[in-house]
Amino acid sequence: MSIKNSVNTTPKLVIPTDTLDRTFSIAPMLDWTDRHYRYFARLMSSKALLYTEMITTGAILQGKGDYLAYNEQEHPVALQLGGSNAVDLAACAKLAAERGYDEVNLNVGCPSDRVQNGRFGACLMAEPALVAQCVDAMKQVTDIPITVKTRIGIDEQDSYQFLTDFIETVSAQGCSAFTIHARKAWLQGLSPKENREIPPLDYDRVYQLKRDYQHLNISINGGIKTLEESKLHLALLDGVMVGREAYQNPYILAQVDQQLCGLDTAVITRQQVIEQMLPYIEAHLAQGGRLNHITRHMIGLFQGLPGSRGWRRHLSENAHKPNADIGVVLKAAEFVDAEALASDESTLI
Repeated sequence: MSIKNSVNTTPKLVIPTDTLDRTFSIAPMLDWTDRHYRYFARLMSSKALLYTEMITTGAILQGKGDYLAYNEQEHPVALQLGGSNAVDLAACAKLAAERGYDEVNLNVGCPSDRVQNGRFGACLMAEPALVAQCVDAMKQVTDIPITVKTRIGIDEQDSYQFLTDFIETVSAQGCSAFTIHARKAWLQGLSPKENREIPPLDYDRVYQLKRDYQHLNISINGGIKTLEESKLHLALLDGVMVGREAYQNPYILAQVDQQLCGLDTAVITRQQVIEQMLPYIEAHLAQGGRLNHITRHMIGLFQGLPGSRGWRRHLSENAHKPNADIGVVLKAAEFVDAEALASDESTLI
């Protein structure tokens, strides 16, 4: 049994702006949403819009690795860029389009000190004219969507007027889709982890933004854990972006297509997910990769079910070993209750 596992190196027909479905997306997460996780996630949802980890313009333009590599099966997939130099961002956006990415997203939400020192991330909310310039530069060199992920405010600049001034300035240069993390960011005094938890969520502000700017595509991010919650947001907004929950409890993706996107398709079982991952894993190992590069993303597949602890423990203790192969995955699956393994009933998010 084999599957195509080559990274994309040639242009493809991109999805036009007006047909890119942003109903449900998985947030870009550093060290988490790499191409192995995205392939894994795609098995469970054909409709979820996947994002890369944030990749800086410097890494793409000066780095030694191929930071734009991805698997063709990941589509639709968006590249999230970190940077504030319009020329560099335009160069990266052009490369992304040539490599077949379906969207380029500019990070205006990350609050870490390292990101601020590079003059990108959430601190750019204070410079809407610069963000608009960057968006315009990227749009000049590509036809794929250029979007922005941002916060509702930063530090003491957290009024609704501050947010709308930012949105109006940036959208005037052709950005028609925004993902709003419904928390403000404290640029000093809080760690990135604390900035995901301590500033209070303000969903109503995002709802108001959509009411006031109905011509824009507005997605919401922050604290969303269930499909039922997602449905409530989607009644008022264009899209929902889920982060940590989609990573730590990945089988929540198994009913996104059916529950949120209206597809009349069978729900993939956990057993089928494992079976479909095996040839992908074998191809990765044949290319010199390590088993744990992939299985670290699969640890939460049985979250909350009988045997999940044994599954996690066996993968954690064995997948990193030299010469570890798919036998480790098959053995780990033996710890899981047979009924749970074959279940197609997802815990709804």
